[in-house]
Amino acid sequence: MRKQDIGFDYHRYHRLLIEADDENKRRALIELLIEEKARDRLAAQRASDRAAMTAHTIANVLKAGRN
Repeated sequence: MRKQDIGFDYHRYHRLLIEADDENKRRALIELLIEEKARDRLAAQRASDRAAMTAHTIANVLKAGRN
């Protein structure tokens, strides 16, 4: 069995899956999973961008300090 992701709420999704007893509820669950995964990816991209900007700023400050 795959190790559960830190941010993955297994019990919540399992409950929603059990409750998805018709086509509309199943579609809503699928849309929710897609939306939450997209939000997680966006948050990861933003964190990566912030880290890159911080590294760039530090490099500029260190470069300016040498002059």
